[in-house]
Amino acid sequence: MFLILILGAVAVGIAAWLELEFSPPIWVHLIVLTPIIIGGAVGLLRPLKAGMIALQYRHNLLDPPRS
Repeated sequence: MFLILILGAVAVGIAAWLELEFSPPIWVHLIVLTPIIIGGAVGLLRPLKAGMIALQYRHNLLDPPRS
C-alpha cells in the first residue's frame, strides 16, 4: 500500500508537470511514465518490504498471539 501511494504521487506529479509544461499527446505520457512506474515498483518493493518487516520485528508484532 505504501509503495502504491508513493509511486502514485510521483507519477501524478510527473504527469501533471509534463502536461502543463509541454501538452504532449497521451502516448508520450505512456512512454515516459511506464518505465518510471515499473522501475520504481521493482526498485522500491524490496527496501520497503524489508523496512516493514524490521518495524514489525522491532515492535514485537511478529509473535503469534497467545491464547
